Amino acid sequence: MHQKVEPFIPLSDLALIGDRRTCALLDKRGDIVWYCPRRFDNPSFFAHLLDPEQGGSWVFKAAGLSFESRNYLEGSALLQTHLKGEKDNLLLEDWMPLNARFYGLCRQLSPSPVPYEMHFNHRPNYARQTPQLAQKGERHVAVEFDFRLYASHPLAVESDSVRCRVPVGEKAWFMLAETALENPEEALHLARELTLRNWRVVAGRVNYKGPYEDQVSKSLRQLRLLTRAENGGIIAAATTSLPEVVGGERNYDYRYVWLRDAAMIVSALARAGSDGEEERRFLSFMCSSMHRIPKPVVPMLTLDMQPAGTQQPLAFRGYRDSAPVQYGNGASDQLQLDANSNVLIAAKVIYNLYDTREHWETMQELAEFLVEHWHEKDHGIWEEKQKHHYTSSKVVAAISLEYIAEFSQDTVERKRWQDASVRIGQYVEENCKTSDGAYAAYAGSEAVDVSSVLFPIWGYTGADTPTMVKTLERLEEEYGQDNLYRRHLVEFDSQLEGAFLAGTFWVAQYWVMRHNREKSEQIMEAALRFMNDVGIMPEEGDPLTGEWLGNLPQAFVHASLIGAAVDFRNAFYPD
Repeated sequence: MHQKVEPFIPLSDLALIGDRRTCALLDKRGDIVWYCPRRFDNPSFFAHLLDPEQGGSWVFKAAGLSFESRNYLEGSALLQTHLKGEKDNLLLEDWMPLNARFYGLCRQLSPSPVPYEMHFNHRPNYARQTPQLAQKGERHVAVEFDFRLYASHPLAVESDSVRCRVPVGEKAWFMLAETALENPEEALHLARELTLRNWRVVAGRVNYKGPYEDQVSKSLRQLRLLTRAENGGIIAAATTSLPEVVGGERNYDYRYVWLRDAAMIVSALARAGSDGEEERRFLSFMCSSMHRIPKPVVPMLTLDMQPAGTQQPLAFRGYRDSAPVQYGNGASDQLQLDANSNVLIAAKVIYNLYDTREHWETMQELAEFLVEHWHEKDHGIWEEKQKHHYTSSKVVAAISLEYIAEFSQDTVERKRWQDASVRIGQYVEENCKTSDGAYAAYAGSEAVDVSSVLFPIWGYTGADTPTMVKTLERLEEEYGQDNLYRRHLVEFDSQLEGAFLAGTFWVAQYWVMRHNREKSEQIMEAALRFMNDVGIMPEEGDPLTGEWLGNLPQAFVHASLIGAAVDFRNAFYPD
């Protein structure tokens, strides 16, 4: 008899909860399928998402209930899942305490029209350790010594799992706390009140009004949930190893802070109407990191401000059998000129909005590094293994030096940066164009890349110059499909992966600059097909099948959406 193989969850079914230290992902059945305790990039307790058999999960088992809808309560990250029964409905609330007396996972359920069970199947350290469970009381189990599982109903330790049966018609609650609690039920209710109150404060820091308001609001929530509040670091995504190509090897760990994302995120928050708190703390995170590492060229950082570790394989099956599954990131030691440049652009945005020159010494170091190294080949925005003179790296270096030079109070320093910016621009114009007059992906290439649509957005060139017009013509012909756009990769055929959603939003921004409202709306709507009911977007989407690809929720995508929506509002709905 063949053992039943549990199916993988559609990525579009996922919802995110978090406490701005770490997070958890749930599916529409009410199962928690991904959770790393205490910190986003810690080893997992639940990794069913990557291996349904071995990864571990917190399962809600109820026959006769089906998914109806879900939503977040107010502006918080308290998730409400509405499950429909034949006679009545059930409300399941999942949340993580925010600045309360304890941290962990909380689950509350309304009186149920059917009996059900909760199965707590944690598999610590990416399922590399044997679960440690100890019954401490009828409704209290110690988990891995430090964690405590509490419930309103009796808990039963059964081998390496904990089970709880809840009769029909009874309310219930469950919590996994990071510490022992004297009165867990009282702590639960107090934490819920505090959590909602604290989320109101966090959500109140940005007030966007205008077109795509709901999508912008949902994206802002995702960015908040990807932020480590303690130091302001914003990770690229909550997951590791979700495949860019199903069944392939392009599976990476995105639970790190990418400097490349800095300008996009800071600009998105600032221009959406932020009070400045989140983006200034993000800049502080990056600048503090610069004092801890040997040289300011590390493209990504851990949440404790260190270079990301080397890739290490895990013995998980992989989402839809896409191996390897891994933690760490192999691009952590690459030269990526756009890493430095994007921090400079982020600083420029903050300096302009808040009349400050905070972290100026760090900006000087970053600018001087670009002056000295811009002429070198790097690995580019897509972190290719092959080094080239990538056009987007040169352009963002040129524009960042031009921008940051405006804030220098040293005339010699200002001129040095401005002169370097001019030289980089000359290099691009002389070496980084295709034979038919488009911007090349890199010097000497005949290919074009979607990153070039950022050039007018950054202010490097006009949107309607002959070079940009030819570039967009090539992008449409070779990389566009149903108003979605792929990137160009040197070492991999990008036609085999999905449309790159951040790049698609950049193309929408480009057409806003060209005052083509119809085209920009078409592109926005095409990309927003890949936002689910609670606002999550992945890195990529398949234009034909609608399948989600890559890690999620993708900060770069959400920030790009916000940027495109703000430009759309400013162009077509001026005050």
